[in-house]
Amino acid sequence: MRVLISAVGSHGDVLPFIGLGCALRDRGHEVRLYGNGMFGTLIDKAGLTFVETSDAQLARDALADKRATQTKSGLGMVAQGVMTTVMSAYQAMARDVLPEKTLLVGSSLAFAPRLLAEVERLPFAAVHLAPSMFRSDYLAPRMSPLGHFERWPRAIKHATWALMDRRFLDPAFGAPLNQIRADLGLPPVRRVLHEWIHQATVTVGLFPDWLAPRQPDWPVHLKLTGFPMYDGHQEEVLSPEVQAFLSSGPAPVVFTAGTANTTSESFYAESTLACQRLNMRGILVAGQRSQLPAVLPQGVIHVAYAPFSQLFSRSAVVVHHGGIGTLSQALRAGIPQLIRPMAYDQFDNSSRACRLGAAKELLPRAYRGSRLDKSLQALSGDASIRLTCEQLATQMESQDGLRRTCEVLETTME
Repeated sequence: MRVLISAVGSHGDVLPFIGLGCALRDRGHEVRLYGNGMFGTLIDKAGLTFVETSDAQLARDALADKRATQTKSGLGMVAQGVMTTVMSAYQAMARDVLPEKTLLVGSSLAFAPRLLAEVERLPFAAVHLAPSMFRSDYLAPRMSPLGHFERWPRAIKHATWALMDRRFLDPAFGAPLNQIRADLGLPPVRRVLHEWIHQATVTVGLFPDWLAPRQPDWPVHLKLTGFPMYDGHQEEVLSPEVQAFLSSGPAPVVFTAGTANTTSESFYAESTLACQRLNMRGILVAGQRSQLPAVLPQGVIHVAYAPFSQLFSRSAVVVHHGGIGTLSQALRAGIPQLIRPMAYDQFDNSSRACRLGAAKELLPRAYRGSRLDKSLQALSGDASIRLTCEQLATQMESQDGLRRTCEVLETTME
C-alpha cells in the first residue's frame, strides 16, 4: 500500500514517524513523509521520500521562542504554527493519493490527513506518542505541575475538560480549523482535542499499557503498540570525542533539555554547577552551544547530538525534560532518571515514570543548589531504584512497538 505520513512537532515528535516509515518500507510498502523542511536531511538519510510542507525557518523560530517551554503562553504559538501549515500539507498529500491503495497516517497535531480522510473517504490512522493525549474522567493525564487530580470527583474532571476546551483550546485550534473545514465543504466541529482528534479508522498509542493503563473512557478502537524505540539511522554512532570521554572515567550524568526549545540556559548552567559541586562527570546534550556556559569545567563536555540508545547505556543517570522519546530510551537503558518537566505532556510523562519507580522529579523552580545535589546523589546511589530500572529494561526487551504498529496499519487496509 501507499502510506502517506504527516508528522508535526519537534525532532522528538518527528523521529518516531521516520522509524515507522522505515519499518513500513521494509515490509514492502511505499512511504512518503510530509513535514517541516528542517527534517528533510534526516528523512532523506533514512531513505524515505520527503515532501516539504512548511519552511525550516518556521520551526527554527519556534524553537528560539521562550514561550515554547511554557504551556500557557506557548499554546497560542503552537496553535498558530500548526494551523498555518494545514492546507499546504493537505494539498501535498492530496496530490499523492493512490485510489484504493492509500493509507493516511497523522501525528497528534497533524490535522491535514484527518481532513483529507474525511473529504476523500480514505482510511486514516491517528498515532499518538504520549498518553497525555488521551483524556479521562478516571486517571486524568497530568497537564500541569499540580498533579493527576485522582481524588477529584469524575464530574468535576469532566467539567474541567469542557472548560479548558471552551476557554483555551477551541479558540486556539477550533476556530481556524472550522474555517478550513468550511472552505472544504465540511461541517464545523467542537472540542477538537477532546474527541475529534481520535476520530480515525484506527487510533494507535505508541506506548505500553504498563506505562499508561487503559482507562474506561479511552477510545474503544485504541491500540497500544509499545514504544517505537527508533533512534535515527542505523549507521549513527557516538562520536570519537564522546567515546573517548566515556572510556576515560566513571559513567557520567547526561543532561538534555530536549529538542523542542533552544532557550534552556538556566538548566545547563545549574547542571554544570551541580557537576562541579558533586565532582560528577557530565555530558550536556544541546543542539545550540549558545545555551551552555561559555567555559565548561574539567569533566563536563558538550555534544550537539548523540544517539541515546548508545549513550544512555554507558551513563549513570539521565536528567531530562520528560519527553516521551527520551524517557523510553532511558527505560530501555535501565538507568535512573531525574525529570525536570516544563510544559505540555512532560508533566504527565514524568508522573508515570515516577510511579514506575524509575525516576524522581524536580520542577524548574527547584532545579538548583542542594535540592538538585540531593536528587542526583539519591538517584546515583539508590540500589532499589537501579534494580527497578534494570527490571523495566528487561521487560522492554520483548517489545517491538514499530512492528506491532505496522501490523495494526496493515490490518486496517485489509
